[in-house]
Amino acid sequence: MNPKEHGECFVLHDGGETDLDLGNYERYLGVDLARDNNITTGKVYQQVIENERKGKYLGRTVQVVPHVIDAIIDTINRVSRVPVDKSGEEPDVCIIELGGTVGDIESMPFVEALTQLRHRAGKNNFINIHVSYVPVVNGEQKTKPTQHAVKSVRSAGLIPDLIACRCEKPLEQGTINKVASSCQVEVNQVLAVRDMPTIYQVPLLLEEQGLLRELKETLKLDDVKLSPARVSQGQEVWAKWQKIVPLGYAETVDIVLVGKYVELHDAYLSVIKALEHSAMRCGRKLNLIWVDSEHLEEKTQKEDPTKYHKAWHDVCVAKGILVPGGFGHRGTEGMIRAAQWAREQKTPFLGVCLGMQVAVIEAARNLCELKDATSEEFDANAEHRVIIFMPEGSKEKLGGTMRLGTRSTHFQPGSEFSKLRALYGEATTIEERHRHRYEVNPDYIEKLEQSGLIFIGKDDSGERMEVVEIKDHPYYVGVQYHPEYTSRVLDPSRPFLGFVAAAIGCLEQITKEILQDAGFANGSINGAHF
Repeated sequence: MNPKEHGECFVLHDGGETDLDLGNYERYLGVDLARDNNITTGKVYQQVIENERKGKYLGRTVQVVPHVIDAIIDTINRVSRVPVDKSGEEPDVCIIELGGTVGDIESMPFVEALTQLRHRAGKNNFINIHVSYVPVVNGEQKTKPTQHAVKSVRSAGLIPDLIACRCEKPLEQGTINKVASSCQVEVNQVLAVRDMPTIYQVPLLLEEQGLLRELKETLKLDDVKLSPARVSQGQEVWAKWQKIVPLGYAETVDIVLVGKYVELHDAYLSVIKALEHSAMRCGRKLNLIWVDSEHLEEKTQKEDPTKYHKAWHDVCVAKGILVPGGFGHRGTEGMIRAAQWAREQKTPFLGVCLGMQVAVIEAARNLCELKDATSEEFDANAEHRVIIFMPEGSKEKLGGTMRLGTRSTHFQPGSEFSKLRALYGEATTIEERHRHRYEVNPDYIEKLEQSGLIFIGKDDSGERMEVVEIKDHPYYVGVQYHPEYTSRVLDPSRPFLGFVAAAIGCLEQITKEILQDAGFANGSINGAHF
């Protein structure tokens, strides 16, 4: 998936590389999904072909109906029973998102599969929510697109129980009545999902629109037996959400993101969300400033001085500098220069994946005096390749061969000074998700550490560098993993939370609160330097 066309590739805990929508579900529902939760046409057809080769169809002619349709339904039934949270319990409700648009060739088998699934599930076990856009033309809300969409999906056999109308402003009552009468639903079955100040307020809007009532009635959710502990947990989460989300924060925090794919902000969607979660936790509104890393390079200074000086102005005045992940050589010299500015000017810095690697390259060049230090990804023949290709990787087969999924990181002895370790509640081992094929060259670790770049976290073998931090700096952290993938609305990613808190000036207070929650008396900070 090209990040400039499709947005980011979201990585699940088992290493599955999926559409960014699965990241939205994980963030808002607080669940951990797996690659099987992403059902694609390719997977379905591959399964059908493998079954045919194994003789499971007993010589019958293999067709889209029933074999492909049955494969889709069987997959949904199987995956819907897999626990997705720490309770280990089978889910009571499974949400299925049928992506695309009504009439798409790609979605036809899936529409038929869900039509049959509705019949097999039986009454009170299936609800179909159709999402449609209501545009405003010359000040008038138009329902024709919704009418045609519902007509098309009904003709395919998938009858909507609820119609969620996306709109910029609240729907007029006349518009709601027209949608209901034209689409053969009751007025209370039309949900007006208008734009909200923040996406985090949408759950509050859906409750206001009566979605919970409709779900309870249609699916008989009141008949589901829940333990008192689960009910209490749900009430606590909802109360916390209602307390934190609606607040309009007057003060802002200015964070600059120095990236390669800034033309499409969805390329960094999880990073944006992790920053937003952290800003809310600190009681601030995020002001994210986008800087194309190429604009920080000497080439741009010669070709377009205006862009060059504008980019450097944004970097210089920001309260924090973030360099996210990416692939390829383009724009990396600008990232290296941003990392140098953050280090020398004591500006809070967070480098993620490639961002950590460019921080290592910058230190090798300017602290270790290895002037041509670089990454093997950028120059395979360079003398000082401080970043190298992982030995177990494949240079011939690039797809699906990266180091993917949840891996352990162990904080090393002597890292008690670390601000990041304190943010993890003084844990000795953490679990985070990865997506990379290059790593720090072990041959340069000793020299880099002597220069002040301390590798405080390593993998199970102790050979692969996972976390780097500078001791005498407000916050200078690089992580090889992608902490943004596990950030949640009510539980922000620790590296991002520390970064934003340092930019605001409340890192010590936030750390104390985390340590108190972890059971440390009075939030004592053992050795962390602030």
